[in-house]
Amino acid sequence: MGESLHDLVKNRDIHFVELHPDPNQAATAAMLLADVEGILEATPHSETHLRVSYQLMKVSLEQIETGLTSMGLHIDNRLLYRLKRALYHYTEETERVNLGCTRDDSKCTRMIFADRYQRMNHKLRDQRPEHWRKYL
Repeated sequence: MGESLHDLVKNRDIHFVELHPDPNQAATAAMLLADVEGILEATPHSETHLRVSYQLMKVSLEQIETGLTSMGLHIDNRLLYRLKRALYHYTEETERVNLGCTRDDSKCTRMIFADRYQRMNHKLRDQRPEHWRKYL
């Protein structure tokens, strides 16, 4: 089940709030994302709508949004957008983990915990004697 390169490139929409000191947040975000590794394209479609294409194994939507909010931009938090983002965050994180979460520099934190979990002793930790376990 190999993933093709096309499956690892994601195209997402980021919507910003309208009431903000910067009236053109999408263009500001596009300029901020221009030099980020893994971002293929960031094009503003309106003053509050940004379309982003990125490589999933280098950067995720959650990381992009965290970076934009830390730079002072305000992402729209209406219910529909929150639900979409939560779904994207979950599926992207699952996809990255299933692909081994390869990163250029270090091992993924989840991979470290998975290795530890596999090395643990998973015997039944019931303190009752074996003959008592059959009756319950």
